[in-house]
Amino acid sequence: MATRDELVGAVRQRYIGGGRAEKVRILDEFVAVSGFHRKHAMRLLRKGSPAARSGPRPERRIYDDAVREALIVLWEASDRICGKRLKTLIPILVEAMERHGHLHLTAEIRTRLLAMSAATIDRAIREVRDIAGGPRRRRSTAPTALRRSVPIRTFSDWQDPPPGFVEVDLVAHSGPTARGSFIQTLCLTDIASGWTECAPLLVREQKLLSEVLTELRRLLPFQLLGFDTDNDSVFLNETIRDYCLDAGIEFTRCRPYRKNDQAFVEQKNGAVVRRIVGYRRLEGLEAAAALAQLYSTVRLFVNFFQPSFKLAEKERDGARVRKRYHLPATPCQRLMGNPQTPASVRAKLAQVAAQLDPVRLLSDMRTAQQRLVASADRLPTSDSAVSEPALDEFLSGLRTAWREGEIRPTAKPKPKQKRERRRPNPFAGVTHELRGWFEEGPWQTSRELLARLQSEYPEKYPSLLLRTLQRRVKIWRKEKAHEMVFGTTSSATAFQAVTE
Repeated sequence: MATRDELVGAVRQRYIGGGRAEKVRILDEFVAVSGFHRKHAMRLLRKGSPAARSGPRPERRIYDDAVREALIVLWEASDRICGKRLKTLIPILVEAMERHGHLHLTAEIRTRLLAMSAATIDRAIREVRDIAGGPRRRRSTAPTALRRSVPIRTFSDWQDPPPGFVEVDLVAHSGPTARGSFIQTLCLTDIASGWTECAPLLVREQKLLSEVLTELRRLLPFQLLGFDTDNDSVFLNETIRDYCLDAGIEFTRCRPYRKNDQAFVEQKNGAVVRRIVGYRRLEGLEAAAALAQLYSTVRLFVNFFQPSFKLAEKERDGARVRKRYHLPATPCQRLMGNPQTPASVRAKLAQVAAQLDPVRLLSDMRTAQQRLVASADRLPTSDSAVSEPALDEFLSGLRTAWREGEIRPTAKPKPKQKRERRRPNPFAGVTHELRGWFEEGPWQTSRELLARLQSEYPEKYPSLLLRTLQRRVKIWRKEKAHEMVFGTTSSATAFQAVTE
């Protein structure tokens, strides 16, 4: 536009002073170069471009600060999901929070919130989001005969299965190293609805895996019909195969080295497990219990208040792939809207959804994350005691939580320990004597003090200890300067005396 404005300024005088034929010729050339409509070009050449282009007009803003503040609270209550998913969740979240007395919106603000598009939501919380943001070990393979007994299912074989066919994977919480024993998460994702269940595995053992799977079957709102895994030896063994045969569960596996065959559960490994648990190393009974407590809250928050995308169709045009997705929906909504879901399951889900408080779930999840971090970092008992905040206090904190940056305890890095002395103190026996010499003459240098010490104790304190003594004298000089300025009082008392 700036170039077009310059072109208008260069042509306008010739256009005004020219005759009819010349004006027609100038106008034809100007339209061909600028691409303007002919009538618009005539007006510009007669009147000229505006001196300054108008900026945004605040008086025409539809969504004011009150709407934006309410949107930030909803965004925090949804665990900071994207605008497209939040657009679908806002009606559910507003109704649930108002039902539990956490939110009181006027009719005007409520109408505007429900009318906001996904792109507008992203623009409204862009600044807040910017401020807030701040190797796998190879396993042994199963025997050939056993692998042949388990049929392969690829990503294209999932047509439109009923609820109950799941993909399963393990997520290792080994931290930076895979040595020793560590906890792993068993992640189970339903193909039809995206319903996700997670449970900790204390060790990689097939019998323990079957027991954990039995507990997860009790939590699922539908019957487990299919069990699709990768080629990990903890899955491909006689124990799990016989367990599925006895329970009437169809047991399948993906192709080796083809992670896309398990795209549904692989996506949840990052969006649910890693996002909520993080990358710390977890080991021991205490960490397993803390992780189990965290997952008991996560399953309700994710499956009832976390919308997700689901691929509707995919087209390939040469090297270009076009994907179309269904509207974002929670796993509960997909189960409720699936005609293959039994009526009893729908009634049970509706009853549970009516009693859930998203803010309470989020508060419990944050507290469980703090306990898990305290256990993983092995904090002292006084620091690891985590107190659960009051719900009103937690709700009020959602308004300003974005200013603190990342608030998930599991996403924050482990605090570095203070470096302490690693070698014995070479001046341990003469520290009192050195300090006395320094008090006699604070102007003395470290080299002079070391020379005096060498004369008193020959061949005991070499010149290589000069740097160590310099660091010691630096601390003494700082204390001496503070004493000369403020006296013998403490720093806080001296500062208060000066300011008063």
